[in-house]
Amino acid sequence: MKIHHIAIIGSNYEVSKKFYTEILGLNIIREVYREERQSYKLDLAIGDHYIIELFSFPDPPERPSGPEACGLRHLAFSVENVNEKRRELINKGLNCEEIRIDEFTGKEFFFTRDPDKLPLEFYEM
Repeated sequence: MKIHHIAIIGSNYEVSKKFYTEILGLNIIREVYREERQSYKLDLAIGDHYIIELFSFPDPPERPSGPEACGLRHLAFSVENVNEKRRELINKGLNCEEIRIDEFTGKEFFFTRDPDKLPLEFYEM
């Protein structure tokens, strides 16, 4: 078994689409507007690997506060160089936490947030 995809609902579709494609650099596989639901569905990939379905819906509820709320805790991406990725995201206007060290693996990681405050982790490969 393996994970097929992660579904994310953005409160502002255009802002979320720009964030995931232009800031994080994910590739668009397909974009569909579903008239009956007044909703977009954007399939995104890292390289050729399909990973995220980004949805829009009219008036979605806000995300529960904090990463310890029930539901998806955070989304984590593996990166070759944590320091470079952090600098890149800061240069694109994101507020990134300081780099930490995983106490069990010794690997570096940091968190930032998407436009709807979903915690995103960038973890050393």
